[in-house]
Amino acid sequence: MNEAKEAIKVLNIDHLGIVAGIIDEMELVEEVNKIVEIKSKETLSSGQLMKAMILNELGFSSAPLYIFEELFVEKATEHLIGNGILPKHLNDDRLGRSLDKYYQTGTTKIFTAIALKAAHKFQVKMNSIHLDGSSMYVDGDYKNETEAINEIEKETSEADTEIKPIEIVHGYSRDHRPDLKQFIIDMIVTGDGDIPLYLKIDSGNIDDKSVFVSRLKEFKKQWTFEGICVADSALYTADNISAMAGMKWITRVPLSIKEAQNKILEISESEWQPSGLAGYKIAERTSEYSNIKQRWLIVESEARKTASIKQINKQVKKQLETVKAALRKLSRQEFACQADAEIAINQLSDS
Repeated sequence: MNEAKEAIKVLNIDHLGIVAGIIDEMELVEEVNKIVEIKSKETLSSGQLMKAMILNELGFSSAPLYIFEELFVEKATEHLIGNGILPKHLNDDRLGRSLDKYYQTGTTKIFTAIALKAAHKFQVKMNSIHLDGSSMYVDGDYKNETEAINEIEKETSEADTEIKPIEIVHGYSRDHRPDLKQFIIDMIVTGDGDIPLYLKIDSGNIDDKSVFVSRLKEFKKQWTFEGICVADSALYTADNISAMAGMKWITRVPLSIKEAQNKILEISESEWQPSGLAGYKIAERTSEYSNIKQRWLIVESEARKTASIKQINKQVKKQLETVKAALRKLSRQEFACQADAEIAINQLSDS
């Protein structure tokens, strides 16, 4: 008697099984579902859709949103995302509705909740954090629709400052594309492994100096963080360091500040001390800039010093050749009297 043969269908998961396993271990789906509203009749939850988007971005080739479901056609979708989930459930309509939900809930709120869960789950050290902003340029006009923005703001609770449309506009481009409009991503990561803990999307013309302190304060309130905050020189302004009273921070003092220029010039050769890195020396100074007592470390790089001296010598040599040429020209010139000659010499000295 011939037994009916059961059809076997083989589906791939490639490396996405590892990614899905890590997502499950950090309980991302459950965390997102707790924050984002879930409807009882939904086959696919907002947390599961976010998991699918992560798998899409970390695949060997990601699919654009309008053909999102096609990525999973040959994948073991139920195994990766959840029982009963098929590629057809990952259509662009469902994706769009979930993206709206993420926006209405607040992207920073969702991101911080997930990061907090993951940091505790994987025991990430948070002795120090690093804050910086990045510009993301885009193509297209992105004209501001004032009426649409006002309508969204009317529906937004006054207490929730997260849900406000950003403006995609021209601004300082870190990507060296000032011809294109952009938006800004402010991010805080750990000193231990550069793990992202906080993310905020800003309009393209936002100045780091104006928002860095508020980002740190918001982060500290959400994480009860007591470690050291590290940022670039955009953090160092009189208003910012006054606002950071009670916080531990490290940043670079910009040389545009007169006091910084003076302190560098005042350092004698005997004050330089060897550092733990070959080719670097340090000197220590104290400051009370903005009426706040600070410890400044001045770092000298031997390689940078050598290169700077070489550049200065090159400029001096070039200037000397220019002056010699002017002097030769002046020596061939005839003057009516000694006073006229002295005037010409003084003009050469002043140039």
